[in-house]
Amino acid sequence: MEQKQRRRFALLEQLFLFAMGGAAYLAAELVWRGATHWTMFFAGGACFCLLVRLEARPGLTVAAGAAWGAAGITALELAVGQACLTLLGVRVWDYRAEWADIAGFVCPKYTVLWYLLCFWLLSFLRLLRTAPHSAPLPAAEG
Repeated sequence: MEQKQRRRFALLEQLFLFAMGGAAYLAAELVWRGATHWTMFFAGGACFCLLVRLEARPGLTVAAGAAWGAAGITALELAVGQACLTLLGVRVWDYRAEWADIAGFVCPKYTVLWYLLCFWLLSFLRLLRTAPHSAPLPAAEG
């Protein structure tokens, strides 16, 4: 029974992380571009789950993790952008005016910005994981 509970907890944890990442991605797009699309919730959830897994890899430096994260996010944005255009007829973003863009869905400028954001997030996640846990509060004496 304990194995079943662990699996349930792991699933709930992944769903929570996915929802957090999805909501954060929507919020970041609203702040950065002033608009977003519902599909970005799913892209953001996948991206955050990727970053959490990268942070948990032993021996992977924050800089290397940020590079892998930026590459993964860029690849996911290319795939999601193409899928939105092909399946939904919506161009969620348009980077055709940017230098070295690929189909208007990704470009080096945003990959660099993803790297910086991944570096910050991975550093924060590592800090959370390695921070000493607080001791429980003493019981009130009565």
